[in-house]
Amino acid sequence: MSEWTLSLTVDGPERTQALAERLGAGLRAGDLLVLTGELGAGKTTFTQGLGRGLGVRPGIISPTFVLVRRHPNVPDGSRPGGPDLVHVDAYRLASAAEVDDIDLEDTVDSAVTVVEWGAGKVEHLADSRLEIVLERAVGAAPAGGTVDEHGQEDEDAEPRRITLTGIGPRWAGGPPSLEPPAESPAPGH
Repeated sequence: MSEWTLSLTVDGPERTQALAERLGAGLRAGDLLVLTGELGAGKTTFTQGLGRGLGVRPGIISPTFVLVRRHPNVPDGSRPGGPDLVHVDAYRLASAAEVDDIDLEDTVDSAVTVVEWGAGKVEHLADSRLEIVLERAVGAAPAGGTVDEHGQEDEDAEPRRITLTGIGPRWAGGPPSLEPPAESPAPGH
């Protein structure tokens, strides 16, 4: 089975979302992403960026209480005709059998499926997956982080280490390009 790992550090939620947006722009129907990280590590923030890259309807929030949310592609969005996003929170699910009870098999081939807390529970859904681990980069100083009126650093501005591991034939070609698009020269130059 093919496998590669790429680890990056980003500062704050905006950069987390920008990285995820670049990743989302290259995802396709049938892609399975498994997000792992402690509470507050940025899993839903990351998924919001993926949604922008996929061109789905805005308003992505954690599916903690409903378990699954489907975000449809927007016909006049950034990727008309692209796949929908199925966002799952498997925190309260104890096993792969409980995952099967929420019928992800019905959408896994036609949408991009993102499962928070899914490690050890969803691998059977697809031949390939992208595992994404989000961690607070403990001991790293925020680059350009903000400080509130009490002199406390903005916790959201803490650097995050984001590690992507591609597993299976879908990811055999190596990691996707996560570089920002090159800026176009100004007209007349």
